Amino acid sequence: MPDPAFVALVQRQLDAYNHRDAVAFAACFSADVRCHRHPDEAPFLQGREALQTFYARERFAHAGLHARLLHRIDLGRRVLDHEHVVGLPGGEREVVAVYEQGADGLIGRVWFIAPA
Repeated sequence: MPDPAFVALVQRQLDAYNHRDAVAFAACFSADVRCHRHPDEAPFLQGREALQTFYARERFAHAGLHARLLHRIDLGRRVLDHEHVVGLPGGEREVVAVYEQGADGLIGRVWFIAPA
């Protein structure tokens, strides 16, 4: 069943990403968030603090960074975003991010799926 509050949270983290605001971005995630790169089973990031540090250094340092939402699917506790990202080294790219709601209502787990 759709959860408008979780969809709004996913949008809030996308807005913070586009403003390159590491604090507001990290606030959308659970303290024990796990981030995965598909098809890897082990997370490449664990914990809100690690997420905030990674994005501040590796993403938000790029002035031209911007993710444009192409399509969103609301599956209740999971929201899938198809995004077009520009401003990172290596050029523009498309990615699908699957956000899963944690027990605290925040984003508890994320899978990133990119073209091979």
